[in-house]
Amino acid sequence: MIDNNFAAEHKQYLAKVKTKRIKILFWQLFIVFLFFALWEISARIGILDTFLFSCPSDIFALFINYLNEGEIFYHIATSVWETILGFTIASILGIAVAILLWWFPDFAKVMDPILVILNALPKTALAPILIVWIGAGTGGIVAVAVFISVIVTIISAYSYFNGVEEEKVRLLQSFGASKFQILTKLILPANILNLMSIVKINLGLSWVGVIVGEFLVSRRGIGYLIVYGSQVFRLDLVMMGVIVLAVCAWLMYEVFNVLDKMLRHTKKTGNNPKKN
Repeated sequence: MIDNNFAAEHKQYLAKVKTKRIKILFWQLFIVFLFFALWEISARIGILDTFLFSCPSDIFALFINYLNEGEIFYHIATSVWETILGFTIASILGIAVAILLWWFPDFAKVMDPILVILNALPKTALAPILIVWIGAGTGGIVAVAVFISVIVTIISAYSYFNGVEEEKVRLLQSFGASKFQILTKLILPANILNLMSIVKINLGLSWVGVIVGEFLVSRRGIGYLIVYGSQVFRLDLVMMGVIVLAVCAWLMYEVFNVLDKMLRHTKKTGNNPKKN
């Protein structure tokens, strides 16, 4: 009887969770629809100047034109590839440096003020220098993306590594565990979800770096579409680029968000095994 009541309550709970998710999705879609509807109406009745703000219908028509010509895929593929390279290099390099800082405390003390200074630098303002040093191509754009996100990765990951409970580290040391074993058996597993959060942050920062780089030197990519549209006063092209950029960034973020949820679910079920 108790098991039946528990099963019924569990079903009710799952139904409430599902209903809540549907409501949240509805309001998200409603807000987006309302925004574009008000934008279109305001442009049609003259509240907004279409020369400065364009309107959703014109933007959609321009997007269909680029879609039919196939040109939009070329620009999207370029920016997505540069972003993937940027955030992959930044994530791997940043986590590797953070591990070195954790492994060698004296090295961390030496690097601490340097990291603080690098983090305080206006990185987007230094993008032209990086591009001059590395070259006006994909390498330069990827370098900007890496530079913008790698320092944040190092500082965040190192902070997470040091945040592991000291008692657990000492317990492993008392059993004779090596530093490598402590790293692989405690530090990294304890921070897997934190590292996934860092990766998701890196994704957004890498998009910023790629767009900045494309503003400066690229002849292809979403950033190029935006800056070209502003140069020739094609605000519909600018807004189309911004919307395409937002959709691409959101889709890539959702991919990692799904992975993050899977990891959290795996960790939760692993920490709470069912009793026979």
